[in-house]
Amino acid sequence: NLPAATDLRTLAATIKARWICEQAHQQLKEELGLDHFEGRSWQGLHRHTLMTMIAYAFLQHRRLAHAARKKKNQRASAST
Repeated sequence: NLPAATDLRTLAATIKARWICEQAHQQLKEELGLDHFEGRSWQGLHRHTLMTMIAYAFLQHRRLAHAARKKKNQRASAST
């Protein structure tokens, strides 16, 4: 739905953002059980979705912190 005059960089960024969203949704379903809700109310669905989003944010925080520590350790061992 982008205009025909859109530059390649903007197009690539849009495609990449879409892929990141798809990956996040897939992880929410597979790892955290977003699709396991069997309740009967909107309130229950919203609570379940909120809890899976909070769990996903926590896991992403842990993953990023682990990657940063790993990167920091690699720099320290390379400089010695």
